[in-house]
Amino acid sequence: MNATDRTPADLLSSALAADPARPLVTFYDDATGERVELSVATFANWVAKTANYLQGDLAAEPGDRLALLLPAHWQTAVWLLACSSVGVVAEVDGDPAAADLVVAGPDRLEAALACSGERVALALRPLGGRFPQPPAGFADYAVEVPGQGDRFAPFAPVDAGAAALAVGGEELTGAGTVARALADAEAAGLPAAPRVLSGLGYDTWQGLSYGLYAPLATGGSVVLCRHLDRLGAEAMADRENSEKITFRVPLPH
Repeated sequence: MNATDRTPADLLSSALAADPARPLVTFYDDATGERVELSVATFANWVAKTANYLQGDLAAEPGDRLALLLPAHWQTAVWLLACSSVGVVAEVDGDPAAADLVVAGPDRLEAALACSGERVALALRPLGGRFPQPPAGFADYAVEVPGQGDRFAPFAPVDAGAAALAVGGEELTGAGTVARALADAEAAGLPAAPRVLSGLGYDTWQGLSYGLYAPLATGGSVVLCRHLDRLGAEAMADRENSEKITFRVPLPH
């Protein structure tokens, strides 16, 4: 990161300027066998398109609150950075009824209907695939976002001291998110430019920090694994070796 990086979106901009080709997020779903690897450039492109959609088509403004009803997934990471880019507060597992807009996965659509604002649904299919039949009352993310612009500029400056993230009953500013992620990395003894393997969900700060923010803040990358508990010891060792893991996040007991 650079000394001027104050928000997660700033961290991504610095990573893009430093080395756009290096891996940033590698995602596994061990229930389906899916593996997706996104370089810094590819991830940043998804973030730019999503931020343009959020700011433009959805008319979201700084300070608006977005209920994010998604699991640990590469597309969830994209939405978190898009919210940071626009200045929207990402409320992980937030209350849709109290939110200005909601983004939900296929198993959270019924709950998401409580939101009176804009509603976006993600199929979470391999390669970012769309729903076979668009859910009633929702825009399909995979339909709406690919045609958005590849570069993003906010209509209004994003205040690093404003609320940016809510998770597990805590609310953090953009600057606070960056500072806490760096503190976590130091406390955990993450090596320089770490390659982190995490099987934690995104519904806790620890899961978000190890699974996105700390690797991003330290010039590293994350191998984000959903349903990691389905791997045996030998398969886990093979993954750590093939992915060149330098730090493995302990799973909760």
